[in-house]
Amino acid sequence: MALVLKYAARSDVGMVRLKNDDSAYVGRYLAVVADGMGGHAGGNVASASTVLDLVHLDRGAQDDEPLTVLADEIQAANSLLSELVTTSPQLSGMGTTVTALLLHGNRLAFAHIGDSRAYRLKNGVFEQISIDHTFVQRLIDEGRLRPEEAEIHPHKNVLMRVLGDVDASPELDLASFEVEPGEKWLLCSDGLTAVLRDSDIENILRGTSDLQRCVDTLVELTLSGGSPDNVTVAVLEIEEVPDDSPTAGIPVSPPADATGDDPAAAPLTGQDPGNPEADDDEPARAELIRQDLSSRPHILVGAASLATETGQIPIVTKRSAERRAARLLTHKAPPEAASAGSELSGTPPRRRWVVPAFLALLAVLLAAVLWVGYTWTQTRYYVGSSDSNVAIYNGVSQSLGPITLSSVTELTDIPLDSLPEYQRNRVEGTIPAKDLLHAEQIVEDLRGAARITGCGPSAPAAPVKASATPAPTATPAPSPTASAGSAASARPGAAPDECGGQN
Repeated sequence: MALVLKYAARSDVGMVRLKNDDSAYVGRYLAVVADGMGGHAGGNVASASTVLDLVHLDRGAQDDEPLTVLADEIQAANSLLSELVTTSPQLSGMGTTVTALLLHGNRLAFAHIGDSRAYRLKNGVFEQISIDHTFVQRLIDEGRLRPEEAEIHPHKNVLMRVLGDVDASPELDLASFEVEPGEKWLLCSDGLTAVLRDSDIENILRGTSDLQRCVDTLVELTLSGGSPDNVTVAVLEIEEVPDDSPTAGIPVSPPADATGDDPAAAPLTGQDPGNPEADDDEPARAELIRQDLSSRPHILVGAASLATETGQIPIVTKRSAERRAARLLTHKAPPEAASAGSELSGTPPRRRWVVPAFLALLAVLLAAVLWVGYTWTQTRYYVGSSDSNVAIYNGVSQSLGPITLSSVTELTDIPLDSLPEYQRNRVEGTIPAKDLLHAEQIVEDLRGAARITGCGPSAPAAPVKASATPAPTATPAPSPTASAGSAASARPGAAPDECGGQN
């Protein structure tokens, strides 16, 4: 007999958000929930990229230690986020939480970062397995805040650790659990716990044997409670099946996305016509990912489902497809295939004048592109650092040799040392803005972040972010990097001291 996962999942944009930044995947051996942050700057890209980069782990036998494999793959997904930011600077500051389970034999590998959660119901005991990597949880751990006070704290969702383009090696919580048939696990984004109490979640998980009905009940109750954030829920049950069972782990009911449609039946539409980043190869890339996913039973929901079905996040499908194509070529094509193909192609030699003419044309086009590009850069703004203070720049943070493409437009009175370390790293890495007004709003949000530490410049109080639950004070989103589920983040693994430094 073998152990597999029986599963159900659902994601919904909620009652307030305009787009879904959550992603989730569940299969026979893997379950992942990711809650992206970064607002319009790419929270959906961060969560979709991370989930799609992990789905290849959903297989039975593991050659290496599953916990090590899971941790290494999440670190690789973090590197991919940095790569995406390098190729698309407008995504700077995006990040995502990750809570993942990988089943191997009778052991379940667990990896976690951020404030999405994992709960377990085993032998009649319901408990939270994950620990929130938030500012208020750190205060609770230090004895400076009571758990009941954390529920109404204006900064309850300020994150201390996330995947993103800031930390090359984020600190993950890792653990391994022995499992047995019948025990249940629940993974969710903080959109669920923002509305429902743990006791509510426990009662529904205990009292609902049908996994899909359990998921639907939890999501519908969250929507009825106002659902100020995206909500994503995955419920899993350890199931024992014969070793040769071909249907092990098939979902208990047809997978449903936020609209109730079957994602597996949705056609691939390729690129989004309104997306300038899409290209003619997008349908093929999306199709490659769909073929990979269709080889195993699973449910994919949220932004990751959108990326693979419609191509509306083409950069995610591009990078993920490239990695899958590389793996396929590595396993299926001999090294000499490429060279043999070129030798047998019969392509006639080029005429001697073709190459010089092409190079000359390329030089002219390059000069034109550089001029247009420079002109465009002078219409952009970003927030960075100057003389150890926060500053607003006109232009872009790159340079062309000796040519600097930006200049300081406004030097503020906010010292970098007054910011939490994650925010300070974001500023030092530059935060893009749509225009000057947007840049000034980012500065005001940073001023509010500085006041959390008690060492920011004097100014009217403004909270760091909007709490995921209704709170006594209204709090605006801090920046383009604000999480859909957790809009402001501190640098992973760093605890703010009284002046924003690291404890």
